[in-house]
Amino acid sequence: MKTTVSAIQWMAFMIAGSIAAPIAIADIYHLSPVETSAFVERTIFVLGIAGLLQGIIGHRLPINEGPAGLWWGVFTIYAGFVGTLYTSNIETLRELSGGMLLSGVFFFIFSAFGLIQKLAKLFTPSITFIYLFLLILQLSGSFIKGMFGLTSGVHQIQITTAILCTIIILLTFYLGQVRIQWIKQFSIMIGMIIGWILFIIFGIAPEVPKSHSWISFPEIFSFGIPKLDSGIIVTSFFITILLITNMIASVRVMEEVINMKETKKNTRYKQAGFISGINQLAGGLFSSIGPVPISGAAGFVSQTGIKSIRPFILGSLIVTIISLLPPIMNVMSALPAPVGYAVTFVIFTKMVGLALSEIDKTTDRQITYFSAGIGFLIGVGVMFLPAEATTGLPVVVASIINNGLILGTLFAVITEQYLLWKKKRAK
Repeated sequence: MKTTVSAIQWMAFMIAGSIAAPIAIADIYHLSPVETSAFVERTIFVLGIAGLLQGIIGHRLPINEGPAGLWWGVFTIYAGFVGTLYTSNIETLRELSGGMLLSGVFFFIFSAFGLIQKLAKLFTPSITFIYLFLLILQLSGSFIKGMFGLTSGVHQIQITTAILCTIIILLTFYLGQVRIQWIKQFSIMIGMIIGWILFIIFGIAPEVPKSHSWISFPEIFSFGIPKLDSGIIVTSFFITILLITNMIASVRVMEEVINMKETKKNTRYKQAGFISGINQLAGGLFSSIGPVPISGAAGFVSQTGIKSIRPFILGSLIVTIISLLPPIMNVMSALPAPVGYAVTFVIFTKMVGLALSEIDKTTDRQITYFSAGIGFLIGVGVMFLPAEATTGLPVVVASIINNGLILGTLFAVITEQYLLWKKKRAK
């Protein structure tokens, strides 16, 4: 019973954190309501399968898969090419499906030649600290906007939404600190349910869309046969490297949360890399969004205290099944976005502690502080750049500059490795 309830909590967390990306992308590409619904269902299906594969065969850690922010950014950038480089939105989506398929191949190559393990060695405690803090800073703006009701088309703070989100946050914090173990473990789900009820009572919860079928299997190559051009080939190569960086960071943080033994780490990244390749192939095959292990899972596990892999695997299985049932998917998609942001806000406060604990593991604080200074200034700085600032730049460059998390982490890695080399040379 406890495992089942924990699995349902995982399911709610996975869907709540993933539903926004496919809806936003469908809107950018002007998909019809029917196409949007199918796109969301296919994306959730791929995420469920991806979580199952990683949990059973890959890294074998309770880390849920979510739509990769990097792919989300590339989708957004490529939408601007409709009518110029590509004749229609569907042709553009076919190119992106091809890019995800190619990314899967690149994942296999990096894994087979042991390059992922070499990249993993660059994620020292200093870099993990910097990555986590940049992740928190990058997402904090989205959390606050979401909890204030500042969605697309809404530019003024919604007082009722803000008050209700504050209540949800305080309640979830309280539930996570009580001495009754089962309440503490299921604090996220309880907070989410109570928040949903409050939004319904105040009449600001979205209506549940009607479904025209009871079961719907994901269609293969929904937008047509994938295409490839030189631009998407180059983009896929660099996006794969960045996705590997993201994957390593997520695995590294979860290992710390559950106190994973060092002896098991050597093969974990290779296995996770191969499965990530399969997951990218699934993203292209089912015309969805390429997935990536989500670092926020560490905060979820830290908040609930549920470190067992079994509830996660069962939760991923439930997500996969639900994605095939449009009536249930429609109910889940009606969860008010501010409620999801509010409980996720609670989860990410745990990430601050995880980040700071990494500093205690560093061997040279001066190198850590200097690398952090470079990473934070660059990473946070580009977060304030206006969206149109990268217009006209190559897609790869634009996608990196638009992602302060990745850019700041990359510069921190380069800085730390240079300082370590310089220190070693001076001896």
